This record gives sequence, structure tokens and C-alpha cells, in this order.
Amino acid sequence: MSNQNSNVPPGWIGGFAESNPAFAYPDPNLNSLPMLCNMDNINRIKRQQRIYWPEFSWETIKGDPSSRCFQRFAHDISSIGYDDTGRIWSIICPQQGACAPNIACLNVEVSVTGQRGWVNETNRELDLAADMTVEAKIWFSPSSHQNWLVRQAWDLFARESLPFPSDKANAIQVYTHKVGNPVQPIFPIMAGQSKTFEVPDFAKHPRAWAVGNIEVQIGRIITRNHPTVDTFNQKVLDIFNIATGNMLLQGNVLTWNLWFTAPELVNTLQWRTHAERWRKAIDADHGPSSSKPRYANGSVFTPQHDFLKEADDIIEIIESLL
Repeated sequence: MSNQNSNVPPGWIGGFAESNPAFAYPDPNLNSLPMLCNMDNINRIKRQQRIYWPEFSWETIKGDPSSRCFQRFAHDISSIGYDDTGRIWSIICPQQGACAPNIACLNVEVSVTGQRGWVNETNRELDLAADMTVEAKIWFSPSSHQNWLVRQAWDLFARESLPFPSDKANAIQVYTHKVGNPVQPIFPIMAGQSKTFEVPDFAKHPRAWAVGNIEVQIGRIITRNHPTVDTFNQKVLDIFNIATGNMLLQGNVLTWNLWFTAPELVNTLQWRTHAERWRKAIDADHGPSSSKPRYANGSVFTPQHDFLKEADDIIEIIESLL
């Protein structure tokens, strides 16, 4: 982890944040910038801030603020990469694992599909402004491949040449959008903590260099245009939501505070290697550790559910392929 008392590294030029008056707070407008593919400009990245503490929050019962839980996703996956002027060229978002007893463990990633924005290393209070588009992706963790239920479904899907969510390339995809606007996939990253709710002390990190926040609303599952695949994927998503307390329930709002380490210089090859490694795979059972989801009072969220019914439903889906 970076030294939080370090100075801004050499080479900082800055100026991109000030290059257009529309970029300024309190309401930064970045519409003049194109949305960039997240992996197309890695060679332009010279600097980064690691999102060492990605603190997620959502309502386990949609519409009930008292049900809100908090979970820190894995350390040292997420980063925001930019050049010496402060223009953002890539954002690596976090991943997490969740297990449904007697069924399987699943990975989830908030995958960035487009981004634009700026960073200002000389103003820690207004450190950044950015826009993003993302998809939530879910797939079975490597350990689940040995589960008889997963193995049976995978074999039958392969026999029918159907896509099976055994890895990130074939993941179940969930559409996301700006809160309150289902037709707008672009949503902002703003400086400071979320003001939507009170953040408990265990989800704050005063040692951080700076903090930003994101709010995104969960949309529909993206169809594979095959009834059996879509039914199976929806059932897996339902199981994931039961296990996580409705993290990706349609209509729910997923919020996260991005607690950054101090700016540091980037080795482009290391950035690309890091991004590719985590972009392709993570093992929920043996990968980077995350905190358990907790309510504001510190008590741990535990799903109170018998997953045998979901297992029976999966068996019915499998049998429909026989």
C-alpha cells in the first residue's frame, strides 16, 4: 500500500481539469469528452491512484433504509489511471465473491465499458470528476466447477453448444444505468463521500489520500436470446441476490465510496498485466480477501434462506435439456 504521507510524485503537469470551464465543480459536465474504451489507451497512463478501500453499500430490502448493508470489496484490484495533465484513460473496478450454501460460489465484477474524466492531484478535496458506463458480471468461481450441479449443467450446455457462465468471458451480464433514468447508461463519479446515507465508522478510511463516490441503479439482465439460457441465468442471478442481500436486484441502487491511496507513478506494463489478470479471472474462494457485508450497527448480514428450492429449480432447468 502507498505511503499516505507521500508528496505528489514528480512529473505532474495538471491543467486538464481546467481546460474547459464546464468541467468545474459544483456540477462538472464532461459531455464534450468522448467515452473511451477502458483498455484502448493504457500506453497513455503515467500515474494512478489505487482504490485501496472500495466500500460498497446497498439496501438488502429495496426501499427500506434500515436494511442497508456495507461491504468492502477486495483490496488492490481497483485503480484510476491518468496522464501527467490529469486526463483519465482507464479505470479498473473491483471484484467480489459470494457463496450460496450447497449450490456454488459466484464471482461478481463491476466491469467498466466506458469512461472519461479528470484527476487533480493538487486538490484532494475535489480530486476527480468522471463519467462511467459499467456492466455487472457474474460467473461461477473455479471451485464451483467441481460441484455436481454446476458440472451437470455445464456439460449439458456444452452438449447443446450453449454459453455457460463458467468464466468471465461467458458471464451473466446485468445492465446498469444512472439512478432514476433507465435509458441513460452513463453515470458520474463525484468527489467526496456519498451523501445519500450516513456512513458508519467501519466503512470510513481517514488515512486515505482522497475519496470519491458512485451511485448506479441496477437494470435488467441482458438476454442471450435463448429461452433455456435466459431462464438458467436468471435463476443464478436470483441465487446470487439471495446470497448477497439483493446486491444486483433490478431497481436497487448500488453505491460505493472510493477511498484512494496517494498518487504514484505507473509502469505501463505492470498496469496492463494487473488489469488483464483481474479482467480475466478471480477465484472467489482463494482470491483477495473482502470484508463480510455488515449493517450500520456492525452486525453481519447472513442470508436466512434454504437454498434447496433453488437447487431443485436448477435441476428442472437441466432436465429440460435432456
